[in-house]
Amino acid sequence: MASTTFSGPVRSENGFQTVSKNATTGTITVTSGSKMAVEAEAGAGIEGTAETYITQVERFKSDVGTNVNLVKTTIMLDLTGLQSTAAGDIIGKNGSGVAYLGQVTTANSGVVFGVTMECFEAPAGGDPDIDLYSATEATGVEDSPISDLTETLIINAGDAAVGTRVAGGTIAADQYLYLVAGSTTDAEYTAGRLVITILGYDVAS
Repeated sequence: MASTTFSGPVRSENGFQTVSKNATTGTITVTSGSKMAVEAEAGAGIEGTAETYITQVERFKSDVGTNVNLVKTTIMLDLTGLQSTAAGDIIGKNGSGVAYLGQVTTANSGVVFGVTMECFEAPAGGDPDIDLYSATEATGVEDSPISDLTETLIINAGDAAVGTRVAGGTIAADQYLYLVAGSTTDAEYTAGRLVITILGYDVAS
């Protein structure tokens, strides 16, 4: 289909999505304006009692010649109802299954070159020292050591407080993300909101 140029505003009641179409099968895949392709399911081990867990993927088209796009993946999480235990253990909802945030894939998030974690509400109750790890496995649960997985430290954040923002490096493709306690506090979170931003780019076509 040829490109179309509009001179007036383009409006939609339910948002916009960028899609790709498989040339062989015709399958349509949403590439922007949607959540992460693989994220924690509702009620899983990373969704606390606040039930506020949101992911969003945005593609910013910049080069129509090579189709290289900047990709921004955002994860917002309310810690309320989640549990921290010992230093190096995965944070999650007690007894509620796997506690990964989502899976970072090249198709969904591009080639990752930077990650940040920001605090918009200070953690209370549970441990304020919250680190971000990636792991090959999707099997990590609350109160289990991250070292039981094939893990990589992405962000060593220190104690989170309102306004803290810590940057990390790359995330390898097909890795699952986990929050991990940096020190020992065996307690349930009563407050805390974090936003994790993952920046990547699409490989040139």
